[in-house]
Amino acid sequence: MGADVWHSEDDTRAFAARLAAHPAIARAFIELHGDLGSGKTTLARHLLRALGVQGRVKSPTYTVVEPYELPALQIWHFDFFRFNDPREWEDAGFRDIFAAPGLKLVEWPEKAAALLPRADLIVRIDAQADESRHVTLLAQTPLGRELLQ
Repeated sequence: MGADVWHSEDDTRAFAARLAAHPAIARAFIELHGDLGSGKTTLARHLLRALGVQGRVKSPTYTVVEPYELPALQIWHFDFFRFNDPREWEDAGFRDIFAAPGLKLVEWPEKAAALLPRADLIVRIDAQADESRHVTLLAQTPLGRELLQ
């Protein structure tokens, strides 16, 4: 487990760039934890940009998932904030997405916890009074540990 302090959005961008540069990112499942406004979506946007996503990066708050297809990488950005019906999991094909190769980024994973596989990496972002972010990183798999090296 590691901890860090991000003093500005530049620190968030730098962390995202380091993650994006790692080959293992192409098959990772990363959970993003934190309160509303902590910076989960900001981190996701910087990571998607660093991986080469062009155009508008929308928050999947209302759609639950936004897919991105790059030449060598499939990405799914989930936001389970409004998720409350486990039947939706099967109906939407989420089981198949999590079984497939590609990067899965999940905001509000606790809302679908019973349905999700074990994440490779958990990123916990806590906003501080001085606008900085205290960030805790927890690798739960060998791939997660690889991402943090």
